[in-house]
Amino acid sequence: MAGLSLKGIYKKYPGGFVAVTDVNLEIRDKEFIILVGPSGCGKSTTLRMIAGLEEISEGELYIGDKLVNDIAPKDRDIAMVFQNYALYPHMTVFDNMAFGLKLRKVPKDEIARKVEEAARILDLTHLLDRKPKAMSGGQRQRVAMGRAIVRSPKVFLLDEPLSNLDAKLRAQMRTEISKLHKKLGTTFIYVTHDQTEAMTLGDRIVVMKDGFIQQVDTPQVLYEAPVNKFVAGFLGSPQMNFIDAYLRRNASGQYYVEFGSEDSRSARGTKYTIVVPQSKSVADLAKYVDREVCLGIRPENVHDEPMYLAQATTGVADCKVEIMERMGAETFLYLDCEGTSITARVAPSSTANPGDMIKVALDPNKIHLFDKETERAIVN
Repeated sequence: MAGLSLKGIYKKYPGGFVAVTDVNLEIRDKEFIILVGPSGCGKSTTLRMIAGLEEISEGELYIGDKLVNDIAPKDRDIAMVFQNYALYPHMTVFDNMAFGLKLRKVPKDEIARKVEEAARILDLTHLLDRKPKAMSGGQRQRVAMGRAIVRSPKVFLLDEPLSNLDAKLRAQMRTEISKLHKKLGTTFIYVTHDQTEAMTLGDRIVVMKDGFIQQVDTPQVLYEAPVNKFVAGFLGSPQMNFIDAYLRRNASGQYYVEFGSEDSRSARGTKYTIVVPQSKSVADLAKYVDREVCLGIRPENVHDEPMYLAQATTGVADCKVEIMERMGAETFLYLDCEGTSITARVAPSSTANPGDMIKVALDPNKIHLFDKETERAIVN
């Protein structure tokens, strides 16, 4: 087994386009790491450079302690699972899974043993004589995984392997892939644009944007302490609310955030305030007093419950319900607060209906503040 080390990796194309810029990343042995970001952020290009399918323009890639920049893909001891499965339609499941081993002149009895073992792990034993066209998308995906497993590689690379599946099957396959990782004890590097997959599967997540790594950390740290507005907005569904606001400080030195109508700086319009808890009052805050900042709060921290409202001493606002979505276990309220759109994730027992004027309370202990210009996090 092996860890990976990416040191100052760049991908530059003719014409000057730089797809990946200065990627530095240490991937531990047996780690499940996710590369996530919007389309065109460089995550698949990074994966393809690890696989050897794209040439590294600059920087060094180590698998274990071996520099592999100039080593052919077949000699890197990695296996890749593609988005479109890349199965041979004229071959049976057995032959698809055995194909790579046959090319390496592996003895027939060993091939049979490895294929049958992988088929057992993936529940494909009853499908070994079937061809891909007679199988469902989920079964084809498992065959593609099986073809990678039989090679016993040091590293698995998975490029959006679930994106062609329907929602229910995606959820099932997420569980299967997680179990598989634990069973095999191999390093997994997984590319997706789906933040739910990223949050549920990864030991650590690499968030990318425009070819740059934005942040690398565990799912929980990324969710609770994003380094910038992009990371905060990308992870979480529905995404974090971002509210234009001003940071103020009262006579006793307490910081608070003021938001509301566009006229909130004047005597007109309704202004709302939310006190910044002492635990979040970092030294950097002083320089933002009377400056515009971006207030961030996740939908689950916007409350409409009467009991919560009765206890709230700060951050209470009047909102109009524009849209309500009942999801069964929870309800999403899309609110208008003095021209600012706010999403609240509330209990299914909520009595709010479209057109209603309601009060909501923003939990001051869960607020984030971002620099308006750089979008870097000031307070988490």
